Amino acid sequence: MTELIDRLKSIVGPSGWKTDPTELAPFLADWRGVFVGQALIMVSPSSTEETAAVVRACAAAGVAIVPQGGNTGLCGGSVPDSSGEQVLLSLSRLNNIRQLDAANFSIEVEAGCVLATIQEAAQKEGLVFPLSLGAEGSCQIGGNLATNAGGINVIRYGSARSLVMGLEVVLADGSVLNSMRSLRKDAAGYDLKQLFVGSEGTLGIITAASLRLFPDPGETTTALVALADSGDAVRLLGILRKSLSDGIEAFELVSSRIFELVERYIPGARLPFAEHSPWYVLIEAATYGRQDAMEAALTSDACGDLIVDAVIAKNTTEANNLWHMRHSIAEAQRHYGRGLKHDISIPVSRMPEFLVRGDALLNELNPDARLLAFGHVGDGNLHYNVDLTAAEDTVEIRETISVAIYDLVAELGGSFSAEHGIGVSKKHYLEKYRGGVELELMRRLKLALDPQNILNPGRVI
Repeated sequence: MTELIDRLKSIVGPSGWKTDPTELAPFLADWRGVFVGQALIMVSPSSTEETAAVVRACAAAGVAIVPQGGNTGLCGGSVPDSSGEQVLLSLSRLNNIRQLDAANFSIEVEAGCVLATIQEAAQKEGLVFPLSLGAEGSCQIGGNLATNAGGINVIRYGSARSLVMGLEVVLADGSVLNSMRSLRKDAAGYDLKQLFVGSEGTLGIITAASLRLFPDPGETTTALVALADSGDAVRLLGILRKSLSDGIEAFELVSSRIFELVERYIPGARLPFAEHSPWYVLIEAATYGRQDAMEAALTSDACGDLIVDAVIAKNTTEANNLWHMRHSIAEAQRHYGRGLKHDISIPVSRMPEFLVRGDALLNELNPDARLLAFGHVGDGNLHYNVDLTAAEDTVEIRETISVAIYDLVAELGGSFSAEHGIGVSKKHYLEKYRGGVELELMRRLKLALDPQNILNPGRVI
């Protein structure tokens, strides 16, 4: 191992490695502190060539590599195991914007670029990169693509997969796949780049990407709507998609209990209503110059029996305050603790049925558990979290609840992992819900592209 360590140090230079335990500590635990590991060394290459050289050296030594971006994931996929024998490969120094082509509505970026930096670069050209997450100030685009991140704008622009035009990827043998083409039409064989989107670094290490940009939608309107019933959210969505000419950028459902936690733990966070309602929907829509479009839609006869109360942001400050509450949910839950998280997706048409049956199922399984639900209901993604603070809490109880929820999700044609990936925590569910030919094909791909199993082993499959 000493020879390998020396070789890696020489590849990345004096500024590109860490072995000191104190310096390594922030990179060896996930954002929530659930997964903690050890590393032989952390290397931070500054170029694709250095990344490829690191992979070749590790492949020759038969040593595993764990790629890491901003380390904001929730399933343990970017944290090394406890053996202390894996190399942690940080992409943080690969942070250049290589090119922005405004006429082609595309941007080429390296994997370590922070998501917010890409958004800002697009904005300077009057364009938009629409991927938007609560962690956008620290997450990196390589990790976003490796997990096929979703976020709040999927309803209009699709998940990370839909935004990729080309990729540069270091393969398990250290060779480099360069498919950095900025084309919207390309029927020349297999679409290889899509193999690596969502693969969580198990098939290759993304080092750069060509991404789609979009015209700035111009003025948008933000509204917070109070609802008496979660099922009303789906009905409201259908009405607004028609009345706002499909201009909805985001449509977020949040339970009252979630916002109560935000108000408790996030300084200055307050709902703009005198009384709490059971559910809320936060909406952002492009209104195409019609300043009254949102108000007209929400006050129409079609919405009359759905809405308890509503507030429309009068300016950017008010809109930012509403979105600050939404983006603070993860932080508030981290302070609160003990939540059992389920990142699920359901066909939008079956969301009301799931919410009714899910609530009944949870009450049957554990009457003392409380639901803490929120999500991107516009695209069918719900974070169906369960608070066990007042209930008996054991590993067995948690597994029983999760399996029951995932069984219901599967019955309704949904997925047990909507946007957070598989990582370490959900591998056994992949076996259960994606078995047979589908899982066998995943294994064949892994074996073909990484026969030594050195790329993020123990994750996904």
